[in-house]
Amino acid sequence: MESWSDMISGLKIQELSDAIRVKKENGTEVYYYIFDEYEIHLNKILPGSIQEWHFHSEIEETIVVTKGKLRCRWIENDMEKDSCIESGELVRVGNSIHTFENDTDDVAEFIVFRFVPDGLDKKECIKRDKTVVKR
Repeated sequence: MESWSDMISGLKIQELSDAIRVKKENGTEVYYYIFDEYEIHLNKILPGSIQEWHFHSEIEETIVVTKGKLRCRWIENDMEKDSCIESGELVRVGNSIHTFENDTDDVAEFIVFRFVPDGLDKKECIKRDKTVVKR
């Protein structure tokens, strides 16, 4: 049977059931949408949970908090730093050694965008790439 997303020309709808769901021991639940050139993750992190310290050599990772607060910790000049990011705020982690923690009493939710940058500045293309169509 043809799905709704198959009937829409050029447009693909990804349902939650299309994502890869992982419940991690660190208290994070992730829905992974994995594509050829990027990934998008929907995350929930339970109160009192902390992710493992890590870094990325090649990918760019951008996190947008959509609910609650998330404590971002990172290493800079051999010193540990931290900042609380709230709903509507984002953080680009670069290649920093970092972790995220929910030190609140509420579930925090965030979206992670992951891609491999090629070093080209695409801002103008992104800003201009829209053609209005009259119907």
